[in-house]
Formats: sequence, C-alpha cells, structure tokens
Amino acid sequence: MLSGLIKPLVKLNVKQQLLLLFLIMISPILILNSYGNMKAEQILKRHVTNAYVELNKQNFTIINRDIETVNKITSTVIQNPILQQINMTGNDPVLERVKRYENIEKLLASYSQEVERKDGIYYSLYIYDPQEYYFFAPNFPQLKKSGVYFFTKGEEPYWFKHAVEQKGRGYLMFVEKLSPQAENLKTLTYIRAVNNIYKGTGTIGVLVVTKMESKIGESLKNISLPDGEIYLTDSNNRVLASTSDVTGEIITLPEVIETEDPEGTVDVITSDFIYVVNNNHSLGQKLIYKIPVKALLQQQNEMKRVIQYITVAYALFGLIIITYFWRSLMTPLQKLAFFVRKYEPGNRVPETPRRGSNDEVSVLIGSTYDMARRLNSLITYKYQMELKQKESQLQLLYQQINPHLLYNTLESIYWKSSLEGNVESAVMIKELSKLMKISLSRGRELITLEEELEHASAYIKLQQLRYDYVFEVVWNIEADTKLNLIPKITLQPLIENAIIHGVKNMAEDGVIIISAFERDESIIITIEDNGYKPVDYETIGKLLNDEEPNTLSGYGIRNINQRIQLHFGPDYGMSYEQRDAGGTIVTVKLPTPEI
Repeated sequence: MLSGLIKPLVKLNVKQQLLLLFLIMISPILILNSYGNMKAEQILKRHVTNAYVELNKQNFTIINRDIETVNKITSTVIQNPILQQINMTGNDPVLERVKRYENIEKLLASYSQEVERKDGIYYSLYIYDPQEYYFFAPNFPQLKKSGVYFFTKGEEPYWFKHAVEQKGRGYLMFVEKLSPQAENLKTLTYIRAVNNIYKGTGTIGVLVVTKMESKIGESLKNISLPDGEIYLTDSNNRVLASTSDVTGEIITLPEVIETEDPEGTVDVITSDFIYVVNNNHSLGQKLIYKIPVKALLQQQNEMKRVIQYITVAYALFGLIIITYFWRSLMTPLQKLAFFVRKYEPGNRVPETPRRGSNDEVSVLIGSTYDMARRLNSLITYKYQMELKQKESQLQLLYQQINPHLLYNTLESIYWKSSLEGNVESAVMIKELSKLMKISLSRGRELITLEEELEHASAYIKLQQLRYDYVFEVVWNIEADTKLNLIPKITLQPLIENAIIHGVKNMAEDGVIIISAFERDESIIITIEDNGYKPVDYETIGKLLNDEEPNTLSGYGIRNINQRIQLHFGPDYGMSYEQRDAGGTIVTVKLPTPEI
C-alpha cells in the first residue's frame, strides 16, 4: 500500500515535489486555523449563552417584581374604603355620587402620580353602569390619563367579562383599544377585577393599569445586549413589551422551542441568532433574548482576522524559503541535469560553474564535470589503445607471413633433398616443417591433443637426428583423449626438459614415457623420464604457484601452467613429483571435452 502511494510521487519532478511540500507544510496550519476558529466560536457561543441564561433569569425576576409591585398597588386601591363604598343602586343623591366619583378620581390619580416617570403608568377603573347612575362621568378612556369610566351594556369592553371571570387575579394583556369609545392606541395593561370585600360577593368593576410597557421597558432597557432584542410575550408569542417598537406583534421562535414549550429557561443556537427563552406557564409569559451571532462574534472576528494575517504571513515566509532553496539549490541542479542530458562522451566539457560555496551541491556539480573530463580522457585513451591494437594485429600478420614463407621454403628443400638422395637431411627438413606448421596452427591457441602429440613427436625425431640421441620413447595414448583440446606447444617444452635434464647423457639407457588417459572426468597427461639427476620439487612447486621470487629460472614451465589455468581455470594445470623407479614425472591435468 505504501509503495502504491509513493509511486505517483516519484513521477513528479523536483519543482512539483517542492510545491507539494509547501502545500503539505501550509495545509495543517489552514486546517488547524479553521478548526480552532470553529471550536472557539462554539465555546464562545456556549459561554455567552450560559451567561445570558443567568441574566435572563435575573431579568425575569425583576420584571415579575415590577408586576408584583403593581399588583400590590392594585390591592391597596381595591381595599380602599372610598372604592369599596361605591353605591350602584342609585338611592344616594346625585351630589353624593359626584363627590364619590371625584374622590375615586383623586385616589387613582395619586397612585398614577407616584409611579410617573417620563411615560409613566396610569390607573383606571371601569364600572358597569347599566342604569347610567353616573351619567355625568366621561366614558372615553385615555391611555395617558387615570380615571373612573362607567359604561352601559352596549359599551362593554371586550376584555371586561374575561377579567371578571378571573375573580380578582391580575394579569397582563395587550390591548389595541381600551373600549369601543376609546382611541385606537396600543398599550400593555395590567387588568384585575375589583371584588366587593364587604359583601363578599359581586364585582364592583375592573381596575386597569395602562402603559405598563413603559415600566417593564425600563427593566428591559437596563439589559445591554450586543445589537440584540428583548421581548416579553404572552403564551402565544404576542409581544407585550420589548426594546424595539414591535409591541403587539407576534414573533416567530425556533421550531424546537415552539414544539417542546418547556417550563423554565431554554436556549437555542442557530446559524444567525442565539435565543434564550424563560417560559413561565403559570403567568402565561415568556422573556425572550434574541442576540445576533454576527454581533456576538464581532470581537472574535477581529481575533480571527489577526490569526488569518499570521497564517498569510507564515505562508509568505514559507514561500520565500521555498523560493530561496529553489534558487540556491534547484536552479544549479537543473543546470546540472541539463548538462548531463546534453553531454555526449567525447564532447568538450565546459568550465565548471562556480557557486561561491562549498556545500554538497557544489561538490556534486564539480565532481560531475570532473567525471565527464575523466570519461573523455578514458575515451581518448581507449581510442589510442584500439589504434595500437590494430597496429599490433597488423604487425602480427606481418610476422606470420615470414614463418609461412619459411615453411613453404622448407617443403621445397625437402623435396629437392629427396630427389637428390639425401634421405637423412630430407627427414630432418620434413620434421622441422611439421614443427613450423603446428606452431602456426592457423592462429589458434587451442589445438587437439592429437595435433600436439604430432608436434611433440616431430620435435623428438628432430632432436634424435640432430644430436644422435639413442634414448627410448614410449607412447601410451588412449584413443579417446586425442580429440581433447590443449594449449599448443604445451608438451614440447616439457619433453625438452626431460631430454636435457633427464636422459641426455644416458645413451640407450634413457627412457621417456608419454601417457594420456581419462580419470575422474579429467584428462591426465604424464611425461616420465628415468633420469638420475637430483631435482628440487619444492622449488618447482613454488615456481608454478607464483611463490618463488626468482623469475629468471623456470619461466617456461610457469608460463605453460599459467596458460592452462588461463584457458581452463585454477583447478587444472601442472605438477612435478619424483618417479617411483627413479627420475621425474610431470603431470598435466586438463578438462574433458563437453558433450
């Protein structure tokens, strides 16, 4: 598997590999940067969300405290005797009714004045007066004015019946119009029925606190959200109060909040907003924080931008380093590769480029150029040697012409002597011509044993005729060995040594035995003599194995041994030993011919 991944990389050139290395170096930084930003964003969102959850709980507690304050004030108003003693029977005089109306007006106005700040809240009392006992009282309620309003059956506000059914429990409600006669002004109201305390039954009217959005809005505005919005809604997500001008509208929450609708505080993080919702089912109210993620992450984006600048700076630094190494390392190597591709052995090598440094690249470039020059020198030397070899071959051909001429001349003398009756001279000339013929062997180095024995026999006969030697020669040659190959002129020097150092002065008592036979897949040739002179076999053995420093003596037999080993290997060659019956025996070991 690893080789399969590496194989495509090997096909890339060095420039592409450097670019790949740069991408490998920069990729982890980009990945870590992206992953770090993502994790930091998640952690920041979670920590900020947790903080807003706690803030939402505190904020909701403060809002409930404000509502509870209003509830206590309404309780005080309801318990006031002036309000409880109102008579709807019509038995009291009109003047008494007018005084009672004015007292209740003053009471409601006093409480409205206490809480008045900028756009304060206002307390109003709505009483059902079907008989129009209080015909003198106005029935056109206003948002920014407290007062007592009496209405007949056809003028009943749509929320009045629901408030009576709550039996004195106050609640917040967003109304678009306080009554059919009122102005179309939206307001958040706190509505609570006024029960008759003294009688224990019946409802006097409904106490309404208007402009509650201004009081709750103060609590909402005290909370600072980064470009965020705060909503106080009812259970149907209708905005009761908010930091923006959306009172009375229905807002949309994430599906998970709408579906589960859990009690208490829950948070949901979307791609665009963070929602923190505190849901109070008993009050039917929700306090909602809506914070844009973009504004929340503004500070983190600045930090992210700094990290991105650092990443870009790192990438530029890496690119500069890669460029530097490319100029200082790869450009010389490219030039070297161009020289190696274009260089042809024998062409002129230009001057070695100088880089002003002694690094590995400089050493490689210098060595390559020096190697090219040495290669040119070797080519020149080889060319000169080939010329000399051709000259030597021509010289050898010239030298071979003279022996051929001599051989042909000897043949002519042989026939002339035979015709004139000089038989002995003719025989000597004939044997000498055989020696010349076999010595030439048509330029061959290896000849058959049969040809070598013919050469050796001619040499022996020539020596016997020349010096009147009378020694005996015995031939024990197996027929199967005659076709075996042997370096030419191998036996003649050995026979010559047997004659000169063995039987030369023994007359008819001298015997030379020449044998050839096969043994253990080898051809064994022995030359024995019955000479009487002492022989140093140890020195001869050292001479044959190149252990004798004196190279002046025994050069011939060492040369023969080296020629045999050169042709057939170190397992073959010559050896000298003493003959059991006296004299010396030399053994030549040759390989059998391959079938």
